[in-house]
Amino acid sequence: MSTRALRRLKGKQRGQEALDIGDLTLDESPEEQVEAEEEHFNTANAFPPAAADSSRKGKKNKAQKNFTNIYELIGEADHEGEKMSADEEAEKPDKSVTGGTRTNDTQTENQVQKCDGVSSKSGDRVKKKKKKKKTKVASKDGEEAYSDNIDLLLENLEQSNGMGLQNEDCGGSDRRAVLHVEHRNLNPETELKRYFGARAVLGDLRPRQRNRHFHRSTWMTSPKDSWPRFARPGISMTLLESKDGIHYFTFEHSRDYQHVQFKFLDAVESMDPNNIVALLQLNPYHIDSLLQLSDVCRIQEDQEMARDLIERAMFSFECAFHPLFSLTSGSSRLDYLRPENRAFFLALYKHMMFLEKRGCPRTALEYCKLILSLEPDSDPLCMLLVIDFLALRSREYKYLLQLYQEWEEHRNLSQLPNFAFSTALCHFHLSQQEDVDADERAKQQQEANQILQNALIMFPGVLMPLLDLCTVQADTTVTSHSFFGLKNQIGQLPALAELTALYVGRTFNLWREAPVMLWLEESVKEVLRRVDAKDPVVEDCQNKRKQRYQSAPRNIHRHVLLSEIKEATSNLPLEVTTQPVMGFDPLPPLDSVVSYARPERQNAGASNESTLSLFFRSLLPNFNLQGGPRLEDEMEVARAGQELNQEVNRLMVAMRDMLANIRFQEPPREDNPYRDDEEWD
Repeated sequence: MSTRALRRLKGKQRGQEALDIGDLTLDESPEEQVEAEEEHFNTANAFPPAAADSSRKGKKNKAQKNFTNIYELIGEADHEGEKMSADEEAEKPDKSVTGGTRTNDTQTENQVQKCDGVSSKSGDRVKKKKKKKKTKVASKDGEEAYSDNIDLLLENLEQSNGMGLQNEDCGGSDRRAVLHVEHRNLNPETELKRYFGARAVLGDLRPRQRNRHFHRSTWMTSPKDSWPRFARPGISMTLLESKDGIHYFTFEHSRDYQHVQFKFLDAVESMDPNNIVALLQLNPYHIDSLLQLSDVCRIQEDQEMARDLIERAMFSFECAFHPLFSLTSGSSRLDYLRPENRAFFLALYKHMMFLEKRGCPRTALEYCKLILSLEPDSDPLCMLLVIDFLALRSREYKYLLQLYQEWEEHRNLSQLPNFAFSTALCHFHLSQQEDVDADERAKQQQEANQILQNALIMFPGVLMPLLDLCTVQADTTVTSHSFFGLKNQIGQLPALAELTALYVGRTFNLWREAPVMLWLEESVKEVLRRVDAKDPVVEDCQNKRKQRYQSAPRNIHRHVLLSEIKEATSNLPLEVTTQPVMGFDPLPPLDSVVSYARPERQNAGASNESTLSLFFRSLLPNFNLQGGPRLEDEMEVARAGQELNQEVNRLMVAMRDMLANIRFQEPPREDNPYRDDEEWD
């Protein structure tokens, strides 16, 4: 009689206990082992989970008495070290790390499928899963033995060094919560899929992906097959220092890239876009050429090509990232004073504006947070003037209120017109949500009324331009009142007028909704009542306006130029509008940190400039026909630009007078029609 028959007989005597595969001895024949495994597999599938748990407990007890497989000892030791209960094992059967009864069951199922002639596809899946589970083996002392999983080794290396490659949870600044960026929100397809569905967004792209070329995986942009083949243009990133959990980086240009940069500056001075195109054909990933040519395409209303050039510049930057540079954690910094870093700021800003116009405000908000996290203290592009608009467009009301509450203490956000009005609009939209209870709605509505009234008292010049752009006729009681009248608008300080025009020109569409207009009308009436009652808050706000808005800093002027909102650019001061503004570096900082200087051009007279350019240059008082060295100082260049504008205006006036006084005299006619033309002398 075989051992299997004896054990079955013993089982009947004990009350028909469930047989266990681990009790099989080594002296059984292979056929008998297969039959026993099949019977166990069928029995396990037929029993409910409670019976499976009881059989598993029985296996533990039997394993203590008799072990026929040496690996069962390791499995039991691991179960004791982990102290996992039977219920946890039943809930997570596929997440066991090492061997044991569950692993043996999986091996038994694979053997049964092979012996029955079943296809081994499912067995292959189990084996692949088992290979991925090779992570670590936890011992009783808590020590971790790392396997050859590269991702796990890198993760533990980051934790030991205190630096993350792209980690999200790092210690350090308190501002990191509001500056945290999510990788998936950097992809506009994520937002478009949410609106239109994956099938409508991807379309027929899925079959094409089979034949696409291999590209490096990036977060910000997806490389296109139509782009030129990527070769490193000579840009690299260096870690300068790490302090208090913040890492300071900078981009660097190689010697070859510097020569290309000098050629680019010559092409810009020639005022011929064809020279930039020729340079870009030889260097398809030169950053400043891509930025400048993108502006040219946008002016020519070729939006698709303009956006494509910006994406190519961002791809070139991302390929040069330092391994420790993080887009998401908010712990990486770039100094805008370095010219090599400015192009990255501008590329991100232009890409953000393209996304907003494309109808992806949530993705644009994520890029706005990314730009702000690169240098939150100085904020060189003044992203605080646009982040509220993107938050309202993407309906991220709670995020905007969180930013306002955390940064109001050290940045005085309430003194900016955009935050004063946008926070009130946030509370109003929260009070209109249907999934909020009545008490919370009343609280949000009351807070919205109070904040909007304070904003109208602090910035009364916002109301009338806002109503004009919304095509709403104000009531006569409002237009005739001195507080909101024309006299108050004309008396605004230039810096405040610039901020007001920027906010109104950017966000007037958000105020056009009928419920918002009714709410605004009620708040305006209450403000007029408080003004007539001589509320002390009105006089206090008037004194604050006179003291705080004498002049706007340079970063606000730079933001207004980049925004291209005509209501705001018309309020720029004369010292900004009279100096030349380059699209690849608008209003560079006066205290720039220059790492390499452009060599002086010895023969500027023999340069490849057009005739009209040389004619305009000859109008300058300091023009030298022999081609002496040109002035490099920024103030002298600005002064020369002013003189050039004045001389050009004078020249145009003289040319108009000359053309107006020109009289064409007809040639004398004679009666002889056969007179020879040679008689004209």
